[in-house]
Amino acid sequence: MPGSVMKILLSLLFACVPCMVCAAETSHQYWEPAIEAFEASDRASPPPQGAVLFIGSSSIEHWKSVAADFPEVKVINRGFGGSELGDSTYFADRIVAPYHPRAIVLYAGDNDLWDGRSPQQVRDEFAAFVSKVRSEDPGVSIAFVSIKPSMARKMLLAKIEEANARVREYAATQKGVTFIDTFTPMLGPDGQPQSKWFVQDGLHMNRSGYELWIGIIKPWVDAHAR
Repeated sequence: MPGSVMKILLSLLFACVPCMVCAAETSHQYWEPAIEAFEASDRASPPPQGAVLFIGSSSIEHWKSVAADFPEVKVINRGFGGSELGDSTYFADRIVAPYHPRAIVLYAGDNDLWDGRSPQQVRDEFAAFVSKVRSEDPGVSIAFVSIKPSMARKMLLAKIEEANARVREYAATQKGVTFIDTFTPMLGPDGQPQSKWFVQDGLHMNRSGYELWIGIIKPWVDAHAR
């Protein structure tokens, strides 16, 4: 009897594996229209090779002034709002590799935690992104911009801190991979998120938030863009 039960359990397990793969594929496919729009834009106006690529979720997508904010370097913005780390990895063949970027600035992980993933999963997803990108370009420099402490997600503050710490530890083991801490400067004296960096929804940044980021990120961009 135990053997029969084990066979049934194994059969159910293997039956579920294709379903899980399908679910992952389906979740990535949600972003297909956004990726196709990037590709159409690339065909109409080919972006520069060897630029600094900004990629990730809505904090990158909403950064419409990124080219003006870094006028000394060539930049490409490939943010798609609501995306998770795994989405940037999944589409890297289409929105990273073709540009042969000199350096990459990534902001993601915020939505991963919101969707219930653990800090360790965020770290592992970032490691997967680095591995995927460097399979095409082993020498590209990569910066992970820390997950921000937003008003709307302050209930996740402890997990955000832990995820940032794990990514920082991983980055320290990888040549050419940098963790950029924007988390700490965004906190108030009480160690809590501050509304002054955000628009009314408490999640997306206002101009003051981006100006803070620019001051922190610019030295890294200047050092790796040439």
